[in-house]
Amino acid sequence: MAKIIVTDKMAPNGIDYLKSKGFEVDTPFGISPEELEKIIGEYDAIIVRSATKLKGAVLDKAVNLKVAGRAGNGVDNIDVQECTRRGITVVNTPDGNTMAAAEMSVALVYAVFRNVAQAYHAAKNKDFRRNKFVGEELDGKTAGIIGLGKIGSVVAKKLVGAGMKVVGYDPYISDERVNSLGITRVENLDDLFKVADLITIHIPKTPESKNLIGERELALCKKGVRIVNVARGGMIDEKALYNAIVSGHVAGAALDVQEVEPNFTKAPEEQDYWNPLLDLDQVVFTPHLGASTKEANLNCSLGVAKNVEAVLNGELVAAVNMPPIAGDVEKLKPYTNIGEKLGAIYYQAEQERVQKIEIMYSGDLVDKPTKPITLAIIKGFLSVVSEDEVNYVNAQLKLSEMGVELIESKSSQLEKYTNLITVKFYRKTNAISVSGTVFAKDTIRIVDFFGYTLDFEPTKHVLALQNMDVPGIIGKVGTLLGQNNVNIAAMQWSRRDSNSKKAVSFVSVDNDVSAEILEKLRNMEGILKVSKLNF
Repeated sequence: MAKIIVTDKMAPNGIDYLKSKGFEVDTPFGISPEELEKIIGEYDAIIVRSATKLKGAVLDKAVNLKVAGRAGNGVDNIDVQECTRRGITVVNTPDGNTMAAAEMSVALVYAVFRNVAQAYHAAKNKDFRRNKFVGEELDGKTAGIIGLGKIGSVVAKKLVGAGMKVVGYDPYISDERVNSLGITRVENLDDLFKVADLITIHIPKTPESKNLIGERELALCKKGVRIVNVARGGMIDEKALYNAIVSGHVAGAALDVQEVEPNFTKAPEEQDYWNPLLDLDQVVFTPHLGASTKEANLNCSLGVAKNVEAVLNGELVAAVNMPPIAGDVEKLKPYTNIGEKLGAIYYQAEQERVQKIEIMYSGDLVDKPTKPITLAIIKGFLSVVSEDEVNYVNAQLKLSEMGVELIESKSSQLEKYTNLITVKFYRKTNAISVSGTVFAKDTIRIVDFFGYTLDFEPTKHVLALQNMDVPGIIGKVGTLLGQNNVNIAAMQWSRRDSNSKKAVSFVSVDNDVSAEILEKLRNMEGILKVSKLNF
């Protein structure tokens, strides 16, 4: 029977479940990385929370590991890419702590408006001068919610129930979904900052969201605004927040997460962590308690245990990094490959919200099972913007949660290609589409990009440019990239017809292109638009 190691403390129900199924389960909670390296080779599965780092040398020694389970949502402490390369399935429990995180957010909202923590601390020190802790009511005030995914949506409903006017920013959620929450959409963050008495954050940590709220954004806020963060640290510029609180512009903040967090197991006399925000009475600090409820612990523990069991039994699960394996899936791989890339194009090149996606299969694809291809397209589409990991199992559900309609159609009529996949994105203003095909057995090509005919291989790093159809553009683009040591692997220009005033170009490059170079391209005469497509 397979051996499982659980290295971080979790609720016993999941461990008991695995033992009841006959698995050998070891629980050296708090094991050091060095000790884990020595023994990890014995195990078929590992279950962690946030403390254990499943990376580097540990993975090098994990020669028998088949599945890594995270009893929680984020997988920051697991090298998912390396696990994928090694054939290790990564599973988690993305829904297990939704209510816990949402309720923690609302608890901190009340705390920061009513000075609960400060009054408690004073009372413990025999200071009962209640006039020092006069707060403000939520009723009638405006809450600005950044991110309307699972957790943000629950927070929105609870704050509406508290009598708050709620505005939300999320460029990827449909109007129908926003309306169903009983809140108002704002189209950009600046508008949210200007009207909110409360700002609460519920988005994933990405390079784009680092220091999302900084000095400029805080200056836009209403005087007396309060800020709550139970998502991830690093999305608020802590120095700017400190200064804004000291100046009186920000009335207070409640932070369950910080950019640099303390060791959560050290005794107070051993703790060497400090953060200047702890010096401010207006700041409520909690030690990353968002998922720390009995219910969330039980949900995550049993959920990850069942996922690990399923993988070890060879069953299909909603894995972070594994597509479903069923039937003749090997022959479908080129089609799922091009499908995922077609889906990933839209939000890398466009910003307008998508209301409906139509997927059209033509030619010999009529006789093939297209469901995995459809899921691959959705996976690519969502992976660019989703707060959670998207896989073949959960992709369609997540699309539905965003309120995006999905339509599939098939046609055997096709002249130029033996097969064609067309993905049409419907939005308020119009509909635009991309198409791809598979030549021979596994040669994939993008053949239509928003109405421009191409024959282009979607490599890892691609620049998509729209430019005026005039002489000299190709040379200027090539020269600029060359001057910045960006090697061009392939390039192709296309226009709709000889009378067209615009053209598009796809430029495949060997390495990622910096923001500085992109800005230079955008400022080049004749260039109308530049998008970086990462496949």
